[in-house]
Amino acid sequence: MYIVIAYDISEDKRRTKIHNMLKSYGQWVQFSLFECDLTDTQYSKLRSRLSKVIKPEEDSILFFFLCACCQGKIERIGGVEPRDSTIFFV
Repeated sequence: MYIVIAYDISEDKRRTKIHNMLKSYGQWVQFSLFECDLTDTQYSKLRSRLSKVIKPEEDSILFFFLCACCQGKIERIGGVEPRDSTIFFV
């Protein structure tokens, strides 16, 4: 499953921990935005790990699931090219 993950973490130490955790699951594309192509198991593990680190009353993490059709509609201008060659440019 292809997931775009956006986060807003209030504390620097937690934000760095979340950022480093997400780097092992996907590609960092913007300040608080990652693109990840995960299996169900990887997603479950990541979600569990993230929920142990954040403070829900202060922080938020959003998961946007994109189907294969939607992935083909991603448009990019500048920035980092994705590592995965199955992501299309429009």
